[in-house]
Amino acid sequence: MTRSVLCFGDSNTHGTMPMASLAEKGRFTRSDRWPSVAAEALGEQWELIAEGHPGRTTVHQDPIEGEHKSGLLVLQSLLESHRPIDLVLIMLGTNDLKHRFNVSAFEIAQGVERLVGTIRQSACGPQQNMPAILVAAPPPILEAGVLAEIFAGGANKSHQLDDAFGAMSKRTGVPVFYTGKVCAVSPIDGIHFDADNHRALGLALANEIERLHGGH
Repeated sequence: MTRSVLCFGDSNTHGTMPMASLAEKGRFTRSDRWPSVAAEALGEQWELIAEGHPGRTTVHQDPIEGEHKSGLLVLQSLLESHRPIDLVLIMLGTNDLKHRFNVSAFEIAQGVERLVGTIRQSACGPQQNMPAILVAAPPPILEAGVLAEIFAGGANKSHQLDDAFGAMSKRTGVPVFYTGKVCAVSPIDGIHFDADNHRALGLALANEIERLHGGH
């Protein structure tokens, strides 16, 4: 029986290419995006649903880019759209580092924890129970290129995310995969992955899904 994974993320799940200018809206081909890489590695017994929205935050409605950027605002609808869902993989937090939100690493992890609570109460898993959850802590960012000013102050904060997500994991019991161990952002804009890092991340997350849920 095929099992489904909802990949709930931001531009790096969408496949946005590193940006040399703010006008660029390039996107990697489907096969180069990490959810597709992971799906190929996992094989036919898994279906990966790529739900990546550029600019998506954990819980914040963006005063510049729009309220629809809040992950919390759309999560329940997406869970119901794709149910039954065996596993929700959350990779969010990078956009919370934008200067305009002025939140700490601890508060970013709290935003993820709020999403975890929504998933657990959703009844969108198999037999109307709750889906399993895996959180992917995003890698550290750089303040570089055309996005440097938008993310001013975010680079130092991003190095605190692993510890904050680890504490969240202990509070919730949800496993966390630390993506900074296997991939890194592009120096072009300090936020997005190049194709090689998409591949590295996809393979690593496929291994983690198989390790956690392969015997189920």
